[in-house]
Amino acid sequence: MSVRHFFRRPPAVSAAESIALIAGGAVVVDVRREQDWRRHHIPGSIHIPLAQLEERADELPDDRLLITFCTGGLLSSGAASLLTELGFDAATMARGLIDWRAVGGELVGD
Repeated sequence: MSVRHFFRRPPAVSAAESIALIAGGAVVVDVRREQDWRRHHIPGSIHIPLAQLEERADELPDDRLLITFCTGGLLSSGAASLLTELGFDAATMARGLIDWRAVGGELVGD
């Protein structure tokens, strides 16, 4: 990871902004652990745990905004930075699942 990675931060978007961006074609990338994903996740999101993100980045569309997602926003912030470093258009959902639930965002799962 280059030094540039630490200075070029992708934007943070709220859960409410994310809902509008998703409606416009953005894709959610859920970077949480497998058990968290199975418990509940955003419909239509792509699950790639943070530890696998760099090696599996080629599975992601490169023509749409990617919104990274986790429980509280910390993991997703690092994931959005990594995706930006890899050349993707990425943003992080600030406060993740916490705010997603607060705005009534839809979840699917067990």
